[in-house]
Amino acid sequence: MNGRETLLIVDDDASIRDALCDYLGRHGYVVHGACDGVEMDEVLARKPVDLVVLDWMMPGEDGLSICRRLHQGGQTILMLSALADSPDRIVGLEVGADDYLSKPFDPRELLARVRALLRRRGKSETEPPSQHVFAGWRFQPAERLLWNPADEPVSLTLLEARLLQAFVERSGRLLRRDTLLQLTRGLDAESFDRAIDLSVSRLRRKLSRPDQPELIETVRGEGYRFCVTVERR
Repeated sequence: MNGRETLLIVDDDASIRDALCDYLGRHGYVVHGACDGVEMDEVLARKPVDLVVLDWMMPGEDGLSICRRLHQGGQTILMLSALADSPDRIVGLEVGADDYLSKPFDPRELLARVRALLRRRGKSETEPPSQHVFAGWRFQPAERLLWNPADEPVSLTLLEARLLQAFVERSGRLLRRDTLLQLTRGLDAESFDRAIDLSVSRLRRKLSRPDQPELIETVRGEGYRFCVTVERR
């Protein structure tokens, strides 16, 4: 048993929704179902939910739009989609999904990912935040929180936060694109250099200040280096 964590399955396909509710319920979770964003909002208004399993392709408000809304509220999200290409997975993670699973999938893999996300969520709630400080910036990876030297919050997507964590934990080291891809995407990583370049470019813009040199150095033909001292507190 996994305690009584509460899950919400949001999928317009009733057969899939009911099958997932039944399967995850048999593994110790309290599971609710919703056919669209409207019904999902009604469930969330009545009770707290630990994890939302969200389908991408739905009528009305689509999964990406819903994901953006949930992410802004701090909700943990596992996105499901029949779109299996790397760019589609990257888009899903960029808008705030914590993990992404392509259809069709083995229910045991879904269960493993649900358990992993809930463990991560529980760990971040029970442990004191770990903070990295560099050039006046403050970064808390587990909470995906970043403040600039003026103490103003800077929003980060999941990919940007993972990328920044990879840099601050390896400050001064040359990180090749394939290494960054593995660190930011985990075991599902595929060779997709362009995605890393785009993510680094976006992160670099967010870290850019007129009174500071660039924090992320491009080593042509090799990769990137975070060229500032980082202190962990």
